[in-house]
Parts: sequence; structure tokens; C-alpha cells
Amino acid sequence: MAQTQPTTIVGTNIGTGKRVAIVAGRFNEFIVDSLVKGAVETLVRQGVKPAQITQVQVPGCYELPLASQRLARSGKYDAIIALGVVIRGATSHYDFVAGECASGLARVSLQEDLPVSFGVLTTENIEQAIERAGTKAGNKGADAAFTALEMLNLLEQL
Repeated sequence: MAQTQPTTIVGTNIGTGKRVAIVAGRFNEFIVDSLVKGAVETLVRQGVKPAQITQVQVPGCYELPLASQRLARSGKYDAIIALGVVIRGATSHYDFVAGECASGLARVSLQEDLPVSFGVLTTENIEQAIERAGTKAGNKGADAAFTALEMLNLLEQL
């Protein structure tokens, strides 16, 4: 008898036995610290042992892809979570930093065949950033941790 339903493959958020690196930009540090806290708490709640979490700090979001690539190539991590904040200003600097950060992280993920979760806030103002770092709009660091675990577990099934 032929299968009548499509096969669906979905990742879980279980982190037991997983090794995760968190790479965080220090620029806008008071906001990034909240993102990191949300990511770490989520990972631990999902079963990742604190000793299996490595935190790396880089100057800003532009540097996230290079550090992520080095971590990916080390073979020590199952997933990487990139966290940072880019707030629009009066110049085009925002566009360059946000765009290069996003494309660089995507390139690392594809080239290294490793989940690199994008937890970089790209906001119009500081109020929006604060809202996304643990107040009204939740904590995007926690969301990035869930995404990293889900993709990691999904890729293990493919």
C-alpha cells in the first residue's frame, strides 16, 4: 500500500549532550548582555550543560562572522549562536554592518554545514532594542538558542 501522507521531519529543542558556542558583539553591551543571558538560560533549561557552553566576545557585529567561522572549523561545537545589536543612526554605517553581518553568518553556516543562529537585533532605535532583549517583545537571545537547537536536531535527522 502506498503512503498517503507526506513525511514530515521536524527538529526538537532538546539540548542534552550538545556543545554550543555563543558569539556576542560587545557594542551596545548592556543590551547584548540580556541577549546572552536569555540564550544561556534557554540552553540550560533545554538540557545543555553549562560546561558545554562557550561564550566568545568580539568588538561588534561586523566581527561575528569571522569568530563564528573559526569556532565552526574547530569541530568543538554542534551549533553557534551569534548575538549582537545594530541600531540605525544618521549614517549608512548601519546598512553595511547589518548586511555584512547577516550575509557573513549565513555563509559560515552554509560553508561549514553547521547551524549558526542569527540573534542580531537590527533596530531603528534603542527602545526597540531594549524591547527585544527581554521586555515587551521577549528575548531574541532565547529565541536564537531555541532556533540553534531545533536546527541542530533537524540536521541530525537529514
